[in-house]
Amino acid sequence: QVQLVESGGGLLQPGGSLRLSCAASGTFFSIGVMRWYRQAPGLERELVATITSVGNTIYADSVKGRFTISRDNSKNTVYLQMDSLKPEDTAVYYCNVLAIIRAPTNYWGQGTQVIVSS
Repeated sequence: QVQLVESGGGLLQPGGSLRLSCAASGTFFSIGVMRWYRQAPGLERELVATITSVGNTIYADSVKGRFTISRDNSKNTVYLQMDSLKPEDTAVYYCNVLAIIRAPTNYWGQGTQVIVSS
């Protein structure tokens, strides 16, 4: 089993910055792709950013140039640095990790709330 613990959410004003963290623990051979999703009230969950095991990254158009995904493989942790935040970034943010155990398996974090409001 793999446990994911997220942290870093909060309430802040437009234009501010925040960094989310998601640490994986448990029994696994390795961690593959790591992703951040978000879900705003009344909307479907959307993919925000992806980082591969070797550090290649992909971003949703809505966050490109403002958000940066990174990972520390020694800590099995993925980060999401969010800059120039906008009210439309308000959502619950979830990390998603592909853990290699007997077979690749997806795991989700518990979610962390980000509210951007003046």
